Amino acid sequence: MSLPSPLMAVTDRHGHARPLRETVRAVLAGGGRWIWFRDRDLPDAERRVLGQIVVDEVRAASGFLTVGGDVDLALALGADGIHLPMSALNGVRERVGSDKLIGASAHSLGDVAAAVSAGADYVTLSPIFPTASKPGYGPALGPEAIAAARNHGLPIVALGGMSGDTLASCHSAGAAGFAVMGELMRVSDPAETAGLLLRGWSEPRSAS
Repeated sequence: MSLPSPLMAVTDRHGHARPLRETVRAVLAGGGRWIWFRDRDLPDAERRVLGQIVVDEVRAASGFLTVGGDVDLALALGADGIHLPMSALNGVRERVGSDKLIGASAHSLGDVAAAVSAGADYVTLSPIFPTASKPGYGPALGPEAIAAARNHGLPIVALGGMSGDTLASCHSAGAAGFAVMGELMRVSDPAETAGLLLRGWSEPRSAS
């Protein structure tokens, strides 16, 4: 199963004062098509309400919605995919069926191998570069980890410190795509930033 877009936009309603609906709409307007609805700090009922808002925006733009960390919510919202921690992968394919894109959060080559065995369709590998939003996952792995992870046969989505300055090295290392949260959620113009990131990926500069 191929990835819906090279850019996976990760939601964070705390990133900016504007409503998350407006941020998601802007990312989609800028060419982003793959939204990972995260915002996992909300109570279940509130998260479902916000998730429905995000679904409406994604569907209006003919985008692709992945829900993070909650299979029941993903099914209730009619999401296109589910993204899970490694510990929650077992048995998920049987629950969601063959048409859902299953992703896993990997933080080592061992995690990538385990994701293959568990039937994941892709992994986010992080942190590739240092990042303020994910300080607890140890030292940065570097683009060389992407090249090594590709040997396991899954598409690798680079996560952690993704920006216009770091995309080229990830692209060169063989990443199938990249995931971005702060770089999109915090900015004043997410549409412009999404477009710049996508162009930076499709026309990578030589890695320094």
